[in-house]
Amino acid sequence: MTITTKLDTNPDTYAGLRPVQLREDGRALVLLDQRQLPRESVWLELDALEDIAVAIETLTVRGAPAIGCAAAIGLYVVSLGLPETQAEFLAELEAASARLADTRPTAVNLFVALDQLRAAVQEQLRREPEAEVAKLREVLRATALDHVREDLRACLELGAHGAAKLPAGGILTHCNTGALATSGHGTALGVVRSAWALGTKLHVFVDETRPLLQGSRLTAWELVHDGIPCSLICDNMAGAMLARGEIQAAIVGADRIARNGDAANKIGTYTVAVLCKHHGVPFYVAAPWTTIDLSLASGAAIPIEERSPDEVRVHGGALRAPATVPVRNPAFDVTPAELITGIITERGVFEPGQLARAGR
Repeated sequence: MTITTKLDTNPDTYAGLRPVQLREDGRALVLLDQRQLPRESVWLELDALEDIAVAIETLTVRGAPAIGCAAAIGLYVVSLGLPETQAEFLAELEAASARLADTRPTAVNLFVALDQLRAAVQEQLRREPEAEVAKLREVLRATALDHVREDLRACLELGAHGAAKLPAGGILTHCNTGALATSGHGTALGVVRSAWALGTKLHVFVDETRPLLQGSRLTAWELVHDGIPCSLICDNMAGAMLARGEIQAAIVGADRIARNGDAANKIGTYTVAVLCKHHGVPFYVAAPWTTIDLSLASGAAIPIEERSPDEVRVHGGALRAPATVPVRNPAFDVTPAELITGIITERGVFEPGQLARAGR
């Protein structure tokens, strides 16, 4: 599909929020700490492997594309402290990559980013078997920055594609899919941003997204900052809003999309999709192509992360349930392809069944 909008999709001229960056001197990963929002904006500078891994695990950085960008820059930064002999460097680089890969099992962008950096190093060694470690670090840096730039380009382009699909009126979101979840602009929220920039009259209904409130803490923060009309709602209010005709479309992101179009996203997404199907409201998934895992036939093969029980028991630092009550806390659910109206990517908007052919 050719982009016919007047939106600027050039990542080099993007002036918005970039929550994942390489420090100017090239020696640290810089992250906007999303755990502190919306109370305050705290920027962290990390250069140690375990600090970077823990930042991903503890949702300092979250959102599949942003996790991939953080891992890419992080692996390069970690490489600066690895041994200068090639054999030792490669062995420790592989161990560092494995540690980062263990942080979040569902977000496929994490593995795509790490694989890109490792493949770039192997390609350099194929061309130059005796390459010095300094050269391998240059390759890692260039590949990491290219991954981040390409993620931003994908977000801007999928935003333009999706803006042409998004109707005027009430738009339901779930979790956070904006600049905070990517290298900038956003996926599903990026589509909203692009549509708003084109003059589409929108009012965004923001699901709070229990148990960690990424909708109320992060999505609402981004929308208020941008001046886009919105209303925060509890997760269990979405059905009532749909029944009253206040919502004309729903749009969400994804952490992994299988070959058949099944999409894993923040827990509660499946519920929204079922409600949209019942009420005849279009349900869109927006994600860069790196989120599509063509190696998986269906969503049944997507690993679902189970997180700490205290994310459910504790809210705002206070215990909200019996301390010993058993808790189930899957971080994601899988929405079947038949509930998805379209999957919005930088390559265009596809019906779920079209992904396998488009990926050839």
